[in-house]
Amino acid sequence: MTERMRLVCASANPDKVAEIAAILGDAVELLPRPADVPDVVEDAGSLEGNARLKAIAISAAAGLPAVADDTGLEVDALDGAPGVDAALYAGAGCSYADNREKLLRELGDTDDRSARFRTVTLVRWPDGRELAVDGVCPGTITREERGPGGFGYDAVFAPAEGDGRTFGEMTHDEKHAISHRGRAFRNLLVALNDLPR
Repeated sequence: MTERMRLVCASANPDKVAEIAAILGDAVELLPRPADVPDVVEDAGSLEGNARLKAIAISAAAGLPAVADDTGLEVDALDGAPGVDAALYAGAGCSYADNREKLLRELGDTDDRSARFRTVTLVRWPDGRELAVDGVCPGTITREERGPGGFGYDAVFAPAEGDGRTFGEMTHDEKHAISHRGRAFRNLLVALNDLPR
């Protein structure tokens, strides 16, 4: 990338957009999602499929390359649930807190609390070209919520490469350094730089 690439961010989630912008920094000019594009139904059944649906819709609407991502939380004791349905684990219209509460309830006193966050990031160009990468962060689900920071499941997820704190107890920079989304978007920057010029 000799000049800064312009990418339209497909996400409508302000928490996620803020994280993506912080991770990408000045490497990419991140443009906001067009306000007139309706929510994309994420029914592909996979993280990559959902990211593709969002990127296709936003790229078509904006006439520019679009970047989309989808994240799942895979908990071993729950056979990989909530997985691709992490955002709606507690049902349609649920809050982050509802999802965390259901997860802790489902796990109960289970000793095996191993889990991983997985993010797939996908860029779609208007001509149909695509680039997809992923990022994975292994860790464990805590027995109670800890920390006011982050969003989603951050207060109940302690990354394996951390010091025992949850993402919710870390600063933004500490989280981005080891998180699934941080890894996925750093992998994306490497892949974009490797594209033929």
